[in-house]
Amino acid sequence: MLSRIAPIGIFDSGLGGISVVEAIRRRSPGEAIVYVADSLYAPYGEKPDEFIRERSLALAEWLVQRGAKLLVIACNTATTHAISYLRSRLAIPVIGVEPGIKPAVQISGTKIVGVLATAATLRSPRLQELLSDHCHACRFICRAGHGLVELIEQGEAAGSQIEALLEKYLTPMLVDGADTLVLGSTHYALLIPSIKRVFGDQLSLIETATAIARRVDHQLTDHCLRNEVDTADAVLQLCSTAMSERQRAPLGKLAQMLSLDAHRVNAIAVESC
Repeated sequence: MLSRIAPIGIFDSGLGGISVVEAIRRRSPGEAIVYVADSLYAPYGEKPDEFIRERSLALAEWLVQRGAKLLVIACNTATTHAISYLRSRLAIPVIGVEPGIKPAVQISGTKIVGVLATAATLRSPRLQELLSDHCHACRFICRAGHGLVELIEQGEAAGSQIEALLEKYLTPMLVDGADTLVLGSTHYALLIPSIKRVFGDQLSLIETATAIARRVDHQLTDHCLRNEVDTADAVLQLCSTAMSERQRAPLGKLAQMLSLDAHRVNAIAVESC
């Protein structure tokens, strides 16, 4: 039987999932969390399908071995390629992520919605299915945010380089009438302050971290897994598969930016997952 005081396990191909950690921490502050950034193999977008499935399973099993009572795949690419596989192999609830196309359509006044995502996510069958399902009600302007993930993986979520890329990708959407923007990567939720700094309130922003946190909250209740015993010292452990302290530093930098009270940022030995 799973323990209520066990941690929630979260993994991402890189650092973007830290936005999901922050959203879950905000909604369920009494829950312990172990997060793994698979920075050694980031990004997953160009990796073979089999590699993504097996790597996702290795990370998931590592988290299960450390007592995870629920698993969150905080990565669009890993969700697309591995969520069914993981659900068939694991005995704990597994939650994935997908771009918020439906809520964007619902709130858009102009019915023109921008979608900023990675190239891999834009090619994914799931996103194409979502766009097809709603194309009768809305026009979508899709752009790949080349360079943004790379900067975030270096711990940079603000500054002149970020703002220049945002202006490059988002200004044409505004010119074409978009009033809503789907942030189609967990990385991009970290850019919300920069987007607001450059564009003010011209775009309603749809990110996925809040929806994931809500889903986690519901699953904890449905499976009787909510921690109702010890909410005072819920430990947050941030882990990275990066090999050196210098390569792990961006994770700590982003955690500090989000005011996350991380217990520690440490390396996972490659052979362990």
